[in-house]
This record gives sequence, C-alpha cells and structure tokens, in this order.
Amino acid sequence: MATLEELTVIATQEVEDAKPMYKQVNNERLEFSQADYDQKIIDIANSKWNDQQFGYIQARQEAYGSIADQLDMQYWDNVNGTTVWADHIAEVKANNPKPA
Repeated sequence: MATLEELTVIATQEVEDAKPMYKQVNNERLEFSQADYDQKIIDIANSKWNDQQFGYIQARQEAYGSIADQLDMQYWDNVNGTTVWADHIAEVKANNPKPA
C-alpha cells in the first residue's frame, strides 16, 4: 500500500499533466491559482488514500448482494444442509481483502 506522501507525488503528476485547469467564478472562466492547484493535489491524494484504505468496504457491499438474497441463501442452506451462504461470504471477503 502506498503512503499518503507517495499518493501526493502521483496526484501532483496528475495535476501537472492536466494543466491548465480552470474554474468558473461569477460567470468568468479563470485559470486555477497556485493555491487552487495545491488544494487540488491535496484533494486527489486524500481521495486516493481513502479509496486505498476504505474502498474494500464498498466493493464488499456490492458483492454481498441484497439482504433478501442472503437470507434466502441461509434459508436454503438450513433446509438442504449446505454452506452456500457461508461460502459466498468467504469468497467476497477473500476477493476484497481489508488492508493490513
């Protein structure tokens, strides 16, 4: 996993590659000031860090499926003596690991 400093270097390069960048102020198109560019770098680096640290949560939530589907799996596991639901949960966790 990358450190925030490493992600800041990546964000800096992304901003440099995207220059010039503009903003709309009072219906006037203005190029970013140095402070705007600096804030953009901070915002991108923080976003990348958050995705790295917490992105697995959303990925797991999407992969788990609905509560109704999970309850149905549990019901049929109970009826059939199977482990479909537990296997599904284990697979989702294995495919979307929590960062160390």
